[in-house]
Amino acid sequence: MENKVTNILLAGVGGQGTLLASEVLSEALMLGGYDVKKSEIHGMSQRGGSVTSHVRFGSKVYSPLIPEGDADFLFGFELLETMRCLPMLRPGATVVVNDLKIIPAPVAMGQEVYPADIPAKIASSFPDTVLVNGMDLAMRAGNVRTVNIALLGALSRRLDLAEQHWHQALTGQVPERFLAENLKAFELGRAV
Repeated sequence: MENKVTNILLAGVGGQGTLLASEVLSEALMLGGYDVKKSEIHGMSQRGGSVTSHVRFGSKVYSPLIPEGDADFLFGFELLETMRCLPMLRPGATVVVNDLKIIPAPVAMGQEVYPADIPAKIASSFPDTVLVNGMDLAMRAGNVRTVNIALLGALSRRLDLAEQHWHQALTGQVPERFLAENLKAFELGRAV
């Protein structure tokens, strides 16, 4: 019997909620009966640096790290960080990416140029790319800090997991005072 492991790489910038999204994702997958392994790389996240999280799930997973070229999904919170992680993907992988540019310091200081037309470049290599306006969805949900959960909703449509597991995971990971707006953001993301 084959042990299929699915690999999801989350990529963003410190402060975007990448780690909370990986917690909710992992919890939902565990509630769905999967063995889940997760690894996070924080880098200089407190100063707006790169943050990545590896989430692997299947009937049995032995390592939390996704080998280069094996990711099935890239879940990106920012365009440039998403583009940087493309070598991690297998051919035919799915990319769910937030339509957001965060200008890195070298670009802001005029030392570098932010690459043009990143969404088209991503889609040319990975045709199954979903571009999401996470900020718009979060504002419609009533709180701009729910962008990560709106994006998670968009990703959830591409995974074979009952919606009840997502709601349970959100309820367990999000403080009660913010739960209603996060659930709304998740539903708005699922509709993308």
